[in-house]
Amino acid sequence: MSKHYHFIGIGGMGMGTLASLMLHKGHIVSGSDIKDSRILQDLKSEGANIFIGHRAENVEEPDYVVYSSAIKNDNPEMIASRMKGIPILKRAQLLAQLMETQIGITVAGAHGKTTTTSMVSNLLIKAGMQPTTAIGGVISYNATLGAGKYFIAEVDESDGSFLYFSPSYSIITNVDFEHVDHYHNWNNILMTYQKFIRQTAKKGWVIICGDDVRLRKLASSRKQVIRYGFGKDNDVSASNIACHDFASEFDCTVRGELKGRLKLNVPGKHNILNALACVSLSTILNLDFDLMAQSLNDYQSVQRRFQIKGNVNNILVVDDYGHHPTEVEATLEAARLSNRRVVMVFQPHRYTRTKFLFDEFVKCLRLSDYLILTDIYAASEPPISGVTAEKLVESIKKDFKKPIFYLKKNEIMEHVCKAAKPGDVILFQGAGDVNQMIEPLLKRLQEIHKSSLQPTVS
Repeated sequence: MSKHYHFIGIGGMGMGTLASLMLHKGHIVSGSDIKDSRILQDLKSEGANIFIGHRAENVEEPDYVVYSSAIKNDNPEMIASRMKGIPILKRAQLLAQLMETQIGITVAGAHGKTTTTSMVSNLLIKAGMQPTTAIGGVISYNATLGAGKYFIAEVDESDGSFLYFSPSYSIITNVDFEHVDHYHNWNNILMTYQKFIRQTAKKGWVIICGDDVRLRKLASSRKQVIRYGFGKDNDVSASNIACHDFASEFDCTVRGELKGRLKLNVPGKHNILNALACVSLSTILNLDFDLMAQSLNDYQSVQRRFQIKGNVNNILVVDDYGHHPTEVEATLEAARLSNRRVVMVFQPHRYTRTKFLFDEFVKCLRLSDYLILTDIYAASEPPISGVTAEKLVESIKKDFKKPIFYLKKNEIMEHVCKAAKPGDVILFQGAGDVNQMIEPLLKRLQEIHKSSLQPTVS
């Protein structure tokens, strides 16, 4: 029976994916967000009723109201929903309810969730298994309602909401000191992940990166666990790794047996680990190795995950969403594999993250060849005294002999256009709005170099 779901913050990636799924299931969907976006336009075309701005009158008479972790209790639509007695669900609660009727495959972890979920989804789609998918990134199958028995979902550890899930198969890519505004310390992070592991079905499987010592310990009590990584003691491992330009290949060993050489068209060792998680699930599901290998070879990057946006006169412009030091380091290492000069434009994301991981940011940002920092993207957080991009620049400069600049956003375009040389990678890094200057930059570079956009890798 059709129900009416109203989504507060429907323009968020995870919320938009879930709203799309509900539309595909035949439900009535409405929702609001503070500004228009491509996600909202897509949802409109699918039949959703979209409101720009949060107002009490947007909440008409839905059966359920759904909200994300970004929505506060004093939001006018939250207040109106409570006053009307409308049942209110967290995004993860609704997603977990949908999964209950199918065999759940969840992907959790501090880093690599979206890419790993996308790789796994691509595999099961290629295998003709018609999965339902819910992925927190822009890709052609980020929200699909399949006729098959599997439900694949990226689940969110940022506020502990992945504890709503009890999947049959859990993939955990890693644990890291992240979302400190919610967890406050390592102990809380590890305890929450341990609860999640315990909630995986007893007859199900837990798939972990065995190179992560903390994860190994957390999963040590599980009988059905499969470990992947670069270490030879893992059940699934990679060796003889060759990374070239923006691709990689490696020999894949499964439980001591060399299965074959796998090729990826996405860069970096972090993506090899993501692929090994996919191999691990494929092994458990007894899928054909060659089919799995082809699905990985065919895999194309999710938007904003080392996404090459354009090539002007052999100047590559790349967009990456990574905003934690571990992610930034992995992206820089991947970019450096091309033997190009890496010009990074970095926008720190959240004051709390910058404060608690300040030293880690200083260390990883020194991997760039030419560094531009701009102001911290607040993501609704209040400023913290003494936590600024300028402070980061001051600390990085102490042991950094390469060019480094602090610039306001409106100064970046002109600066990058003057600095960019053929053979460079211009890397826009961050989860805020730094990527919004990429399209104007590409147009300006075409004017300066009197060149049109070229094939993305040369």
